[in-house]
Amino acid sequence: MANYKEINIKNKRATFDYEILEEYQAGVVLVGTEIKSIRMGKVSMVDSYCYFSEGELWIRGVNISEYAWGTYNNHVPKRDRKLLLTAKELAKLARATQDKGLTIVGLRLFLNQKGLAKIVIALARGRKSYDKREYLKANDAKREMDQAMKRYK
Repeated sequence: MANYKEINIKNKRATFDYEILEEYQAGVVLVGTEIKSIRMGKVSMVDSYCYFSEGELWIRGVNISEYAWGTYNNHVPKRDRKLLLTAKELAKLARATQDKGLTIVGLRLFLNQKGLAKIVIALARGRKSYDKREYLKANDAKREMDQAMKRYK
């Protein structure tokens, strides 16, 4: 079983598909065996995004696999989960998502020192295909520079 420090599930597609504007750390409301599956690292955050419903923020697209030793008490893997933020942060995000082209995506799921599951969400703007090509070129150039610096040290 993995230690809480080892649990760090990332959504790598989000940083490629979106330009990250602001990040927030939110608690997650979990039920039943979900935390056991998270501790085992059985989570996928690909295509996760957040939406508002009745003034509350929910995340959709986070797949927490069923717990292997869970019986009839197992959870639904792809259910929507409520996120816990302060009222001030919720109001700020609600205003920001009214703007055209802005969305809230899930970036990372981790366990804090107390063993509580937290999700890092981000206010993001979608990238066009030519922006994605520039992003890839910049990353390749940075990687080559880092490798060259290592050789000369």
